[in-house]
Amino acid sequence: MSQPLFPVRPRVAVVVGNPKPASRTLAAATHVATALAGSAPDLVVDLGTLGGRLLDWSDAGVTELVAQVGAADLVVVASPTYKATYTGLLKIFLDRFAGGTGLRGVAVPLMLGGGPAHALAPEHTLRPLLDELGGRTVRGLYVLDAAHDDPTAYADWLDAVADDVRVLVTARAGVPA
Repeated sequence: MSQPLFPVRPRVAVVVGNPKPASRTLAAATHVATALAGSAPDLVVDLGTLGGRLLDWSDAGVTELVAQVGAADLVVVASPTYKATYTGLLKIFLDRFAGGTGLRGVAVPLMLGGGPAHALAPEHTLRPLLDELGGRTVRGLYVLDAAHDDPTAYADWLDAVADDVRVLVTARAGVPA
């Protein structure tokens, strides 16, 4: 029997800023979350399904999603690359999080794009935002749209960050690694 990834199972959330529901971005984010945590995410927020509710700051359902994402131990935040940055839809959602304390867990920036020209977008745009919101981030991941369903597109990155994610999530839980 193999040793579990984490001494205590982390709460894992996925947030996807693609305006198209059930997108390749969602598939990629779910794959990354599952690979890092060893099990399916506990919460998946596919922002494309929320529509105008995101603009209503009194919407209790969206407020609850923000609270759940903010409390997660591990959050994969994913967006397609639009003009070398994340989508406005994701920005609207992340604007609801308090600066410095809105994300209390480990945040993983993930972006998908059509070509290699935007490969640094997760590091230059999304990761700084997640840091600002309080997330403990790891190096971001950029995946070509055409390779979103190819496990080898994720393998090297997963090998490089999996131990860091485990250590950060375990430290957040207050359990020795």
